[in-house]
Amino acid sequence: MSILNADLHCHSIVSDGTLTPEELAARAAANGVELWSLTDHDEIGGQQRAAAAARAHGMKYLTGTEISVSFAGQTVHIVGLGFDAADTALQDGLAATRGGRDSRAQEMARQLALAGIPGAYEGALKYVGNPALISRTHFARFLVEQGVCRDTGEVFRRFLTDGKPGYVEHRWAALGDAVRWITQAGGIAVIAHPARYRFTANEEYALFVEFKAHGGRGVEVITGSHTAAECVQYADTAREFGLAASRGSDFHSPDESHTELGLLPWLPGDLTPVWEVVAGRIQ
Repeated sequence: MSILNADLHCHSIVSDGTLTPEELAARAAANGVELWSLTDHDEIGGQQRAAAAARAHGMKYLTGTEISVSFAGQTVHIVGLGFDAADTALQDGLAATRGGRDSRAQEMARQLALAGIPGAYEGALKYVGNPALISRTHFARFLVEQGVCRDTGEVFRRFLTDGKPGYVEHRWAALGDAVRWITQAGGIAVIAHPARYRFTANEEYALFVEFKAHGGRGVEVITGSHTAAECVQYADTAREFGLAASRGSDFHSPDESHTELGLLPWLPGDLTPVWEVVAGRIQ
């Protein structure tokens, strides 16, 4: 079953994407996606809409979310798949993780104003579909609109990463808490796009050891931000740690995303796909 067009990582206007769950479902289906998941940041408010849209387009569906956690001084993303979206512990945990985003956004705007970019908070709000989830991506879109930068990637490099004006650290969930919320709700926890983190080899090893000790069971091997060499690297990591492999574009927007929904390389045939682990949760 590794040869399956599954896209298990993307974002809608419920978090920091630009399309509705229904528009994403139509786009995924048009690209031949057979199994789909909407994984909005720290939010499951779009799950019912996404599942209904998937069914309308003849796709199978897995519930999804992407939880921000703090580990070794960095923000790491943990994707949850196949959980019960009505689970109250999961809902409460995500609500707590979302808390504090507005005050963080206000401080980001203050720092950008000091750097000569006024009105960033109000400008970012124009791009927000869910005010509880205002994020760096919304600020980036505003700075592109204002002509400060050519694209969102340049905004992040110049203003919104550690050590730059406009970057404000936020304390996210603990790794163990996020994995527990997902697994106790019947789902599988997956480390998202591991090549994106700036860990040393020892720190990355510690991440995988602790993740697995908490009950984490998967890693994104094929994802929109991985190079071919990184896909090979994390296929090896999946084998080393006995983890299931996931596949997802991390699609946010037709104008910003480098990888289109569903148009990804296949998983290596010897790996266990995450959808086999949560087969009983597929809708």
